Amino acid sequence: MGKREEQMHLGAFIYYSGHHHAGWRHPDSGVEQMFDVELYKKLAQTAEQGKFDMIFFADLLYVQQVEYAASGMLDPLTLLSALSMVTDRIGLTGTVSTTYNEPFNVARKFASLDFISGGRAGWNIVTSQLDIEAHNYGKPEHPEHGLRYQMASEFVDAVTTLWDTWEDGALVLDRENGRFADGSKVKPADFNGQFYATKGPLNVPRPPQGYPVLIQAGSSEPGQHFAAQYGEVIFTAQQSIQAAQHFYEEVNEKLEFSGRQKGSLKIMPGLSPIIGVTEEEAQQKYKELQDLIPPATAVMVLSGFLNYDLSGYPVDGPLPNDIPDPVAASNGMKSRVMLFMDMAYQEQLSILELGRKILSTRGHMQFVGTPEQLADLMEEWFEARACDGFNIMPPVLPGDLDDFVNLVIPVLQKRGLFREEYTGTTLREHLGLSRPEIGHFKQNQQASVEVN
Repeated sequence: MGKREEQMHLGAFIYYSGHHHAGWRHPDSGVEQMFDVELYKKLAQTAEQGKFDMIFFADLLYVQQVEYAASGMLDPLTLLSALSMVTDRIGLTGTVSTTYNEPFNVARKFASLDFISGGRAGWNIVTSQLDIEAHNYGKPEHPEHGLRYQMASEFVDAVTTLWDTWEDGALVLDRENGRFADGSKVKPADFNGQFYATKGPLNVPRPPQGYPVLIQAGSSEPGQHFAAQYGEVIFTAQQSIQAAQHFYEEVNEKLEFSGRQKGSLKIMPGLSPIIGVTEEEAQQKYKELQDLIPPATAVMVLSGFLNYDLSGYPVDGPLPNDIPDPVAASNGMKSRVMLFMDMAYQEQLSILELGRKILSTRGHMQFVGTPEQLADLMEEWFEARACDGFNIMPPVLPGDLDDFVNLVIPVLQKRGLFREEYTGTTLREHLGLSRPEIGHFKQNQQASVEVN
């Protein structure tokens, strides 16, 4: 397998107070500015200085454990609109749930962000996870896992149909003759599905990118099928290069069955780096962070993920063998629960070690070492076609993003693995994605029928 001609893609995944559960307690964290736009302006400008493809903000539709955990977050689309004014090139991507929104609202908000930012918007499509989110929206319980993906497919169909209600060139802006738009190029959506309906047309013209970049985060079987049908980027959690290669091959095979070309979806696993000038320094930083997680918290969180009370077991002992199937019991992130179980048994982790590991990266790959060692790992995964790049998850903010940009990016650039300057202005151009035509997904679905 020869060296890849393309360069890797990088996202800066900003999780407010840092990705490590106890990162907010670290003396170098910016937790005092967690609800202050000035912190996020600095982070966005740092990521743009590093030539990242995009900056990404997740979202949760609930808050809990506020007394001992850094909880709460600013609305990502509101925040990204503000950041578009202090950046020029970096992509601006945020999570919005299909389960607790309406297609018209989401289509309008992302079309607006795409115009405001000059074509830099991206939508991370999720279906949400917990009953507590349903309760916040007046629902008795969270929809079942498979049903949520059926709803999500229809939701995205509705949103893209709304983006297509204005053709390119519909705006005429003819002052002399008083003609604002070509009415023949603005059509109603007339979308009527099983779960959603919307008349349209949208009250915002077709976005600069055609569609903001569509991102999917989830590795379960329904999630992979959804990504193969609609996704242009997939954020995933992988712990080994072998598992990542298998996932990469599986997703690309599903692309072909969906009438799409291999490589038309960029696969970017999460990577949380703890960097030191020496290995010893990095390991010391890691130990300091892990020790900030109270054992009781680690056990409580692990119990919640596995839907099984572990409080009566020794924290230094292994997971009990008689836990009822936690994957079947989960109505949330099924693929992540499976990953945790595999991690526990393969690495022979104690309950405390597994709980703390979950809280340090939420199942994503963690790296502890020097900048050169990190570049080695990233190059190995990229060249082995285990990924198309990485979603970088700094454990403590803002310092760990600074370290990655100042210490690791130059190594990747020197090796020719990552851009030294932006060559495009839109997120699609950064990612090497084409601008979709009207009815893009309908064409894919027709091609899928013909293939099968």
